[in-house]
Amino acid sequence: MLYFIVNATSRSGKGLSVWKRVKAILKDSNIKYKAYETKYEKHATELARKISSRDEKKIDIVVLGGDGTINEVINGIVDFEKVRFGVVPTGSGNDFARGLGIKGKPEEIIMDIISEENGTRIDIGRVTWDDNQTRLFAISSGVGLDAIVTKKTNTSKLKKVLNKLKLGKLTYVILTVQTLFSMDTFDAEVCCEGNEGISYKKVIFMACMNFRAEGGGVPMAPGALPTDGKLSVASAVGIPKWKTFFCLPLLVAAKHENINGFDIFESAKFIIKTDKSVTLHTDGEYIADVKTVGYECLKGRLNMLNEVKNGNE
Repeated sequence: MLYFIVNATSRSGKGLSVWKRVKAILKDSNIKYKAYETKYEKHATELARKISSRDEKKIDIVVLGGDGTINEVINGIVDFEKVRFGVVPTGSGNDFARGLGIKGKPEEIIMDIISEENGTRIDIGRVTWDDNQTRLFAISSGVGLDAIVTKKTNTSKLKKVLNKLKLGKLTYVILTVQTLFSMDTFDAEVCCEGNEGISYKKVIFMACMNFRAEGGGVPMAPGALPTDGKLSVASAVGIPKWKTFFCLPLLVAAKHENINGFDIFESAKFIIKTDKSVTLHTDGEYIADVKTVGYECLKGRLNMLNEVKNGNE
């Protein structure tokens, strides 16, 4: 039995057309399934909680949607040990699918899922903030520029227009440039487990990456792998905004690691403390404005139904 959580409205309605194609394959292959369509924000979390609470030894959940729906679903899973997770990507960014090398026609992807020949476990991240509030993330979380941009993107009329023109990735680029010159920098201290804190001055962003790319394919941490038990923290620190602007093409091309002021380190668990409230996001969703935030990599927590490849290739 496959349990589908379907975001039919993803990518301006593309989800519905893909779902019709997937249903045809399921019917032709005599696969038993139940499907639940999301109706409102966080509905996918409720559905995942309900499905994963069933009294069954093995539960296979397949998301047909984008990165936002994937995030909602993993935050609803009650017991990761008995859940296997599959994805048919229909979003505008699809960083999760891209990072795992999940590509091809929907028919090819669903046939891979129902073959049951896979079983790779991948890491997910957990973020903790005010009064021990927590949220899981699959792709990335962070504070500063990328978080502000994701907050703006979610309410942007520009995104809806560009998605219809199949230019959705431009939304992130345009809002990044706009936000870069309007935001305030901040100071931060990062404390990794078992080590003294490291101070950072005039921080533009700190992106905590489980996958290599966010925002529709921007490779913030080119070497990040969702199977190594660590998060890769990419930051821009002490760089004039005008210089950062001219470095953006290098960032998009994954050529920024050797530029002075762009820093990447890896850690399984750490805390970020800032001198002022900063915007926090997980998987492109605004969470809160915070001054202290903790991160932890949950190694091998998610068992994949899809065949997992190295999306960095």
